[in-house]
Amino acid sequence: MSDESGSSLFGDLPVSTAPGGGYVVLARKYRPRRFEDLIGQEAMVRTIANSFALNRIPHAYMLTGVRGVGKTTTARLLARALNYSAPGKDHPSVELEPLGVHCQAIMESRHPDVFEMDAASRTGIGDIREILDSVRYSPAMARTKIYIIDEVHMLSTAAFNGLLKTLEEPPAHVKFIFATTEIRKVPVTVLSRCQRFDLKRIEPKELSNHLARICANEGVKVDADGLALVARAAEGSVRDGLSILDQAIVQKSGAAVTADDIRDMLGLADRGRVLDLFEHVLAANAAGALTETREQYDKGADPALILRDLLDIAHEAARAQALGKSALVGPAEQIARIGALAEKTSPAQISRLWQMLLKALDEAARAPEPIAALEMAIVRLCAAARLPPPEEAARLLREGPKGGGAAGGPSAPAGDNGGPKMARFEDVVALISARRDVNLEIEVERYVRLSHYAPGHIRFAPGPGMPDDFPKRLARALGDWTGEDWDVSAEAPQGVESLAERRARERAAEMAELQSIPFVAEALKAFPGAKVLGLRTEAPAEGAEVLPLKRAARKKDAAG
Repeated sequence: MSDESGSSLFGDLPVSTAPGGGYVVLARKYRPRRFEDLIGQEAMVRTIANSFALNRIPHAYMLTGVRGVGKTTTARLLARALNYSAPGKDHPSVELEPLGVHCQAIMESRHPDVFEMDAASRTGIGDIREILDSVRYSPAMARTKIYIIDEVHMLSTAAFNGLLKTLEEPPAHVKFIFATTEIRKVPVTVLSRCQRFDLKRIEPKELSNHLARICANEGVKVDADGLALVARAAEGSVRDGLSILDQAIVQKSGAAVTADDIRDMLGLADRGRVLDLFEHVLAANAAGALTETREQYDKGADPALILRDLLDIAHEAARAQALGKSALVGPAEQIARIGALAEKTSPAQISRLWQMLLKALDEAARAPEPIAALEMAIVRLCAAARLPPPEEAARLLREGPKGGGAAGGPSAPAGDNGGPKMARFEDVVALISARRDVNLEIEVERYVRLSHYAPGHIRFAPGPGMPDDFPKRLARALGDWTGEDWDVSAEAPQGVESLAERRARERAAEMAELQSIPFVAEALKAFPGAKVLGLRTEAPAEGAEVLPLKRAARKKDAAG
């Protein structure tokens, strides 16, 4: 791959210079000059090569993809390929070396048989009529007359209609190449007459490696973490990545450019600190989350970018939940922290967090003060972290509160002072259910691994992810309900189960016992891949014999 003055891409060229001595930006200097230089578009190149080999060449191409992914560059490469002519080779070819007779003129946009039109500025039927009037004439020099129309979706309805007839039955010597970032705005009648190629976004890792090669060629040093930030900010666009790299290189004069330099340049928050913020949110620590948010903002972080980073972490946590930590890419420390976040939250919680962050991002774009929108979103996120996970809420709606707290059910017995009598910890759980405090009930089940209980005193080992203020809230609620002072404190873990953990263990044992029943085991064996999803029990009829699960199964086997 060469620069525009013919120098090799990976040759010894310390700076980018134009023939006149002016600077050539990286996006122009490293524009692909061969199909092999296109990054991440192997499927498209293979299809084009096969069509040439089989002489099944379409009369119109439609190239679509995000900005900077290589649509216009690909269109020019196609124009060269269709008109490639060199000593001993005079037919369409994707192998463009050595330069053919027409290649240099096409690359410099001065070939008389290759017309380029920007539909963003020339949208009317009059502009298309110029093309329609010229297609009837044979090429002046090349084998094929080629019309490249960029941003074709900008054409007016009349212009599209005028193009249709010629596009359906063009002369044999004419080819059309269209490029667009808005494929949905192109009429179906036009799309159906084109061979369509969707140019892929470039994966951050692949783009980062490409940028590293360019840095080596330019003789500049940029940290690998800094290049990863550039690749992520480019959002799949090679041109955007090279433009950002151009800006990053001048951050230091002769010294290595660090990730912090690039982060400051882009207004990004420190990734580690964004993880700190995410952890504050999950712990419902509003004070810590707001303090961290304000500190990042004061250091120059853009509120919208902080929200994007939080969305990115939520997405990575969801991937870790579904695919495991091996699916994550990045520094080992960050992968470990995101994996830990994924383990202590449920997919439904992450999904809820994602939706709230997405709404907050829209609010930040519309708010007079983006930082105010961000801080309000953080407050909402911390409040939502106190809510039960969606699956727990669904269970409570389906099964009702545990401990007889449903409407009309028994409540905790009254004590001597008129408040509830609380002789056992189960009475505490029953009181919380009776008071219909769903959030507190779920928190008690998840976080309390009871080590000591006496009326007015609770000692427990905290479960993972317990909010820092949970013991105080539990003590305050019990004091309000019983009229007595309560001492509630979390101690070091002692291997005691929480109520939720005990329920999960009992459920697992119950399912294991169920699957060991002969007729269930035979059913599972007969249907590979089948699973036991649950056990539904019904109250026995009056006078019916009640047997343990295994004895009931044996009796059924003996009877049948």
